[in-house]
Amino acid sequence: MMYNTCIIKKGISNLRRSMPMFVFLLFIIQGFAQERPTVSTEIDTTYIKIGEQVHWTVTVDIDTTSTVIFPEGQTFSPLETVEAFATDTTRKKDRLTLQKIYALTQFDSGAYKLPSQRIEINGMGFMTDSMLINVATIPVDTLNQKMYDIKPLINVEKSNIEFWKYILIGILVLLVFGALFYWLVLRKKPLTEEEKVALLPPYDRALLELKRLENSKYLIQDEYKQYYSELTSIVRSYLEEDAHVSALESTTGQLIEKLELLKDAGELKLDDDTIKQFQQILQTADLVKFAKNKPSTLVAEQDRKLVEQIVVKTHDALPEPTEDELLEQAEYQEELERKAKKKKIMVAIVSVVAIILIGTTIAGVKYGFGYLKDSVFGHPTKELLEGEWVRSNYGFPPVQLETPQVLVRQEVKLPPEAKAAIADIQAFGYTSPIGLFSLGTTSITLNQQDAEPDFEKTIEQILSNFEGQGAKNIITKQEEFSTISGVKGVKVYGSGEFLIPNSKELIDGKYTVLLFGGKGFQQYVILTWLEDDTYAQEIVDRILASVEVKTES
Repeated sequence: MMYNTCIIKKGISNLRRSMPMFVFLLFIIQGFAQERPTVSTEIDTTYIKIGEQVHWTVTVDIDTTSTVIFPEGQTFSPLETVEAFATDTTRKKDRLTLQKIYALTQFDSGAYKLPSQRIEINGMGFMTDSMLINVATIPVDTLNQKMYDIKPLINVEKSNIEFWKYILIGILVLLVFGALFYWLVLRKKPLTEEEKVALLPPYDRALLELKRLENSKYLIQDEYKQYYSELTSIVRSYLEEDAHVSALESTTGQLIEKLELLKDAGELKLDDDTIKQFQQILQTADLVKFAKNKPSTLVAEQDRKLVEQIVVKTHDALPEPTEDELLEQAEYQEELERKAKKKKIMVAIVSVVAIILIGTTIAGVKYGFGYLKDSVFGHPTKELLEGEWVRSNYGFPPVQLETPQVLVRQEVKLPPEAKAAIADIQAFGYTSPIGLFSLGTTSITLNQQDAEPDFEKTIEQILSNFEGQGAKNIITKQEEFSTISGVKGVKVYGSGEFLIPNSKELIDGKYTVLLFGGKGFQQYVILTWLEDDTYAQEIVDRILASVEVKTES
């Protein structure tokens, strides 16, 4: 008994001597435990109806110097993220507690695994636990409400809004051109003074022009040459139009000779004095114009008066026009009006054509003549490129991409030999009714959850399908492909000769296949388009830049 007591006392004594070191180690362990971040998660429910939401909460306890990155985007697939609420922060001494809540939902019934999420703290990843969420359908009263078979897919006709928009634009353009044509051609514009004078009979026009010459400032400004030029031009024009004498191109002697012949023939009843006066005026005008002779102002004014008298006498000496002559004059005036109207129409047409050509040239230089032609006459892939694009998820595991048209689910019948390896296949696609452009996505779930996807076999099958559809001379290249989020896959691309739909003609085309996958599943995207279709190439580039996939089934 004493021996045991001694041993106990000795042990206590040794423990007391080693106590400071023990306490120091305990404090280090406790301090290390306090500095290490902790991550915990909880969910408000694991059972919801279609369209309802669950709230998944993640809580992180860190020190004040740590950096935390929470999950972002659609990382909860197959569940969809409705909203990621703002992070709630609580501070207690030198520790921070961060809490973030995510609202999740699903619109198909079934049991869905909420995948584990990566919480990054100071560059280190902390994985949360996965959870199972059950989504139940809304109960249906089958006693009072009859059950019907699911209706088959139907093609919905596209809206005619775009068509009517182009029709309205065309009508407006026609109205504008019609208004311009009426304003420039058909409208009776008010006549200018010159036009009013031109429409007067030769006799009245000659007297009016002589009156204007009387009121001119030629003689005041010592411009005799201009004065006599207009004076002789007025009388010569009158004789040519009214007396039908070729006076404009005749010399003074020739003109006087013609007047005398008309007088002798009885066609022009002028006396000799009038002809002599006229000859003197013409000779004076010749001296002024060619010899720089300068008569007195009184003589110049007297010559104008004599010319006016000659015009009056000539008009009185002319015989009355016959009915045939009057008819010819009327027809002549109508012909002049028709020519004037035709000239206006030609000017309007040339102006419109010139405006169109200039506008077309400017637009062609700025945008390219090929683009301009496609804008006017239409181009199937150009309309797709410039239309309203849609971003959506397709299949499960989902393939997310942006497309010019919503992809339509395709019915896929698995052959018996494929059912042993494939549990489910979901395919979606779009094919342009004109040209070669097509787009499709496929998500395959394998029966063996641990099976790795066989990309080589899939590529061989896709190329074999191309050849089965009539494609020839297929060239294949392969490289690695990465999405914006960093998911890596395989890109197979190249060119070949493809059959035009509903035809036996081969055309040069291109294709691209993207393949992704993981344990138990596989995803791929296929695109085909014409080789020289620049709009289709832009569509393909935009689609490839938008591809995102979930590589966890």
